[in-house]
Amino acid sequence: MAMDKKWELKPAADQETVSRLASELGVDRVLAELLAQRGLRTFEDARAFFRPDLANLHDPFLMKDMDKAVERVSQAIQGGEKILVYGDYDVDGTTAVALVYSFLLKFTSKIDYYIPDRYDEGYGVSFKGLNWAAENGFKLVITLDCGIKAIEKTEYARNLGIDMIICDHHLPEDGLPDAIAVLDPKREDDNYPFDDLSGCGVGFKLVQAYAQKVGIPFEQLIPLLDLLAVSIAADLVSVTGENRILAYYGLKQLNTNPHRGLLSMINLAGLDPTHITFDDIVFKIGPRLNAAGRMESGRISVELLTAPDQKTADRVAGEINRHNNERKNIDREITREALEMVQAGSCLCYGNVTIVYNPQWHKGVVGIVASRLVEAYFKPAIVLTRSNGFITGSARSVGGFDLYSAIESCADLLENFGGHLYAAGLTLREENLEAFVKRLDNAVEGKIEPEMLTPVVSIDAKLDFSQITPKFFRILKQFQPFGPGNNAPVFETDNVYDNGNGRKVGADGGHLKLELIQENQPYHHIGAIAFGKGECFESISDGNPIDVCYSVVENYFRGIANVQLRIKDIREREEII
Repeated sequence: MAMDKKWELKPAADQETVSRLASELGVDRVLAELLAQRGLRTFEDARAFFRPDLANLHDPFLMKDMDKAVERVSQAIQGGEKILVYGDYDVDGTTAVALVYSFLLKFTSKIDYYIPDRYDEGYGVSFKGLNWAAENGFKLVITLDCGIKAIEKTEYARNLGIDMIICDHHLPEDGLPDAIAVLDPKREDDNYPFDDLSGCGVGFKLVQAYAQKVGIPFEQLIPLLDLLAVSIAADLVSVTGENRILAYYGLKQLNTNPHRGLLSMINLAGLDPTHITFDDIVFKIGPRLNAAGRMESGRISVELLTAPDQKTADRVAGEINRHNNERKNIDREITREALEMVQAGSCLCYGNVTIVYNPQWHKGVVGIVASRLVEAYFKPAIVLTRSNGFITGSARSVGGFDLYSAIESCADLLENFGGHLYAAGLTLREENLEAFVKRLDNAVEGKIEPEMLTPVVSIDAKLDFSQITPKFFRILKQFQPFGPGNNAPVFETDNVYDNGNGRKVGADGGHLKLELIQENQPYHHIGAIAFGKGECFESISDGNPIDVCYSVVENYFRGIANVQLRIKDIREREEII
């Protein structure tokens, strides 16, 4: 179901800046162009980019309410009060809980963690969780990656004799919960210099602030950074500013001395433990950690990430891996059913937004299925199922369209909703379903631009294969870690062909492994992998020239590293008569 993509070459950066960077840094003009596109102007900018420095992290006390939060944590520890670390069930939430819990455990044994049940309690702070905290004598609850909307629940907690410290990174609504402290760099009244921390990142700043207060050297916090890198990659926050520094050192930690649970995951995923990238987190480690919360309980992920020994870690990782395999089978089956529904016209909506509903579907995978529908039809998608007497589901958007705002315009028809610009969750009563579908479709129609409905490949620069030298690639690698705000550069090379060794790979022959040669450089060939492009094989194997856009990656196989092109798209060349 491949869809034609539009190739867009990014506008050229200021050429005076490019020339200066190329000369001062001694790099290829293409690399200087990439730096300029990322807003770097001077040698100093480039040095800060290529050599992230922990000394450049912001003072955690610049975050509003941080002093109050640290004071209350200190009081709880000194007074022997019971502390509950409460977090969401996704990767960001579970890494945040593991980080804060394992740090505070060094100072008090009167501490536990709580992950709400996805099906029984839903997202965020729950009455059930607060009741459990009260019944078990907890006096302080620290929420991570949730709580910014928990106005009513914060008041409920106070009536139970529980104080709340809220650490979140989602956008607040009009009012803030009346908690002891509300740490959220997206607060309008917060002047913290960087507002795109992950939920785990906000938890880390709390830990950093407490460490500063009690005189713990920062070096002792570095072993926690692998958890933070996993959250930054999996939660798709921007890899710029403070996040770039944290991600850079977190990846170092992940590749040298990771938490036992992460090492178990790395081994189960068949990854080289010394060459873990952000892609590995996004595609291999993150989905496995998420699977626990989707299929059983996010608490298992925290057990893994806080495992006291390798044997325990391996046992829990094996359990999570089984959940992940089960999740993949369910996800595959529901995706097939959802696609068939759309093709048969039996979905709730296939206008400006794709909406499908089946009360039998597994709630834990509806977000993944929504993403698959966006890939298939390139329009916003919502996948709904039934849970606890309500209709509930996940929404995913296309680039450039704020689906969260469209859902927010239907708030009066919803029991609750939450999320980000491009991804949201929602719950509603069955009797409101028809009105919701109609209103949302209209809301999307009024705001979505036709060009948003065509997938775009954004190309950083045109390149000849001869420019991919060892020096070029060595510097390109230093642009990592890649992610939002610093995406892996995409290059375009025209008029290339396969040298005859190309073949289909993958279980169903859906992918291509190619050896590409550029027309004007017959001696310079380079290996390439093209996922999901099996249908192009016949034309390519006939020797027809193609244009390709790709990122340049390092492929590790049996301990040997090779430069490889990861093809984003293939275009057959127009015949010139």
